[in-house]
Amino acid sequence: MSIKTRFAPSPTGYLHIGGARTALFSWLYARKHGGKFVLRIEDTDLERSTEASVNAILEGMTWLGLDYDEGPFYQTHRFDRYKAIIQQLLDQGDAYYCYCSKDELEFMREQQMANKQKPRYDGRCRDRESPRDGVQPVIRFRNPNTGSVIIEDLVKGQVEVQNSELDDLIIARSDGSPTYNLTVVVDDMDMNIDYVIRGDDHLNNTPRQINILNALGATPPKYAHVPMILGEDGKRLSKRHGAVSVMQYKEEGYLPEALLNYLVRLGWSKGDQEIFSIDEMIEHFDINDVNRAASTFNPEKLLWINQQYMKEAPVEHIARYLSVHFGELGVDPSQGPAIEKVIDAQRDRAKTLVEMAQTSVYFYQDFAEYDEKAVKKNFKATTVEALQALHDAFTDLSDWRAEVIHPCIEQVAERLDLKMGKVGQPLRVAITGGSSSPAIDITAELIGKEKVLKRLQNAIALIQSRT
Repeated sequence: MSIKTRFAPSPTGYLHIGGARTALFSWLYARKHGGKFVLRIEDTDLERSTEASVNAILEGMTWLGLDYDEGPFYQTHRFDRYKAIIQQLLDQGDAYYCYCSKDELEFMREQQMANKQKPRYDGRCRDRESPRDGVQPVIRFRNPNTGSVIIEDLVKGQVEVQNSELDDLIIARSDGSPTYNLTVVVDDMDMNIDYVIRGDDHLNNTPRQINILNALGATPPKYAHVPMILGEDGKRLSKRHGAVSVMQYKEEGYLPEALLNYLVRLGWSKGDQEIFSIDEMIEHFDINDVNRAASTFNPEKLLWINQQYMKEAPVEHIARYLSVHFGELGVDPSQGPAIEKVIDAQRDRAKTLVEMAQTSVYFYQDFAEYDEKAVKKNFKATTVEALQALHDAFTDLSDWRAEVIHPCIEQVAERLDLKMGKVGQPLRVAITGGSSSPAIDITAELIGKEKVLKRLQNAIALIQSRT
């Protein structure tokens, strides 16, 4: 029988790194076993859920390439179903109305804490037979008082929780709206989810949810609770640690496959292998191999992985994403050298797409300013002769390719009795505005003959104006 996993985010913010890893693990497990991956939007928190957050989640999933087979399903579209299940539990005697006020509950908790007891609802309305006038009740699940819940967790191992440790949780608020622990149970049951992979912050909910499923006569899914991701300071990953939104990494110039590669290695490994293609992730990933300990998020490691992808990914694939970053800089990549050639020239030099775009603008646009340090070091009065000689030699070239340009530069250097660096580096500053670029012959070819000649003239004029 085909397995089914799900990713069920709450649309109260962006798709964060922890959520993306949970989605990835669920997606990989479904793909590995020929199963289905379901996307469910848990939007019953009407005050905090927003359409913008829903869009951010969908956008993040699309960018990462985590395609879903069913959904997105929205819990707000299923209120009638939840209402019916709540009524079923009431009819069965597995739920009851609770008329306790907030003040009563607070007093109860204070007394329990004063007696060094665990704060929990004491079930005082369990056997109440009459309503309380003027009070809109909540509905609580009647949790078993005896026995235990055993969770055969695929990550944590066997976890046993005594029912006496669990109180009667609220499954419907006083306004009739269902709560998380009720909706998630109904959805997993109705959608035939048989593997629930989620963060271990949900582990304390699991025995409660299993008890509700048992009351409904449903078979609980298999659970895998994945340890949280920590910042380098050992605290739970949050905004203070930097970019925690998936789409922020897109904006910062990371390739989606690189981020997925990094996330899959946060708590899972296969020997010493660091770089995985998507197909390799699907082939080798097993939820049973996920570590029980929390993982530490290392931005430098992510940057290194992205750099490896920048070096090895097909240029056409990189071009797909790089063009967007060019556009944000006001560069039209169709107005200049083929973007694939620029990528080939720059791919070993850049760690992110943003860096590649920023350091490639001069291929497409004239620059207004030079790097002053480069000018001071390389533009001397004596440099004019070399730049003019290059201008004259380049003018005579009918074949503008790197393999022709390079010997031309060498000949100028030899004729002027200068080392190659004394000619090549001033040329680089003249045509790029700075001291760093790919090989100078390739750089000149990509910029184009007409622009190179014009920029040489501009550099000569600058030197002459300062001497």
